[in-house]
Amino acid sequence: MTGEMPETLSQILSFLQGIGVTGFLVFLRVGAAAALLPVFGERSVPVRVRMAGALAFTVIIAPAVTPQFAAPSLAAGGLARAFATEVIAGLVIGAGLRLFVQLLQIAGTMAAQATSLAQFFGGAGVDPQPAFSQLLVMGGLALAVLAGLHVRIVETFILSYEMLPPGAFPAAGDLAQWGVARVAAIFAAAFSLAAPFAIAALIYNVALGVINRAMPQLMVAFVGAPALTAGGLVLMLLVTPAALTIWLTMLNGFLADPAGGGGAP
Repeated sequence: MTGEMPETLSQILSFLQGIGVTGFLVFLRVGAAAALLPVFGERSVPVRVRMAGALAFTVIIAPAVTPQFAAPSLAAGGLARAFATEVIAGLVIGAGLRLFVQLLQIAGTMAAQATSLAQFFGGAGVDPQPAFSQLLVMGGLALAVLAGLHVRIVETFILSYEMLPPGAFPAAGDLAQWGVARVAAIFAAAFSLAAPFAIAALIYNVALGVINRAMPQLMVAFVGAPALTAGGLVLMLLVTPAALTIWLTMLNGFLADPAGGGGAP
């Protein structure tokens, strides 16, 4: 009887040690991404809240990915390698998702510059940017949360262990190619969302030039500036719902397939 107790205790300690190591490795991936995640990684969110969110994600994700940690050795070298790969994987996932917030900021900046609204309450938020960018970012993040962003993020983390297994460094060439493709797709999508404002601004400037040639004595700037601002606000009202819907579809596509989803509309 006395011989069985130390053996049972050893098994329990070994089991708890395995859970602790697995949980810590998952936390490294989630914690590295938590600083960049939309909504959960915003600068306006307190650090303690972000830490609590990372721990909550870890508790949910760890049981589902425990079998993935059977491959790497828990020896000193293998464990150190797993530490590094988990942090890198978390940063890659977080950066890919953060690009979608940058998409809204870029699209809003393009639209604001085209409609002369770039300095309209530009410094109201944490990041100095035009009001239209603030509106798109806040509206997009709220829409994503209503659509179950937290659930999709958990699914993406679980899926990431198949693409970026623990203990294996991602190929530098593949990672660079993926990053360049993601950035190119984000800029293309931002221009697509801001295209109605760029087209309206082009039509406005052409019409203003024709009127100025026809009536040189008319102060077209005083007449056209208020019309451009009013037109930009009306166009914002009409375009924003469709733009946010397209953005949410792209975000969901990326969350479902981080390797290639979420391309330009």
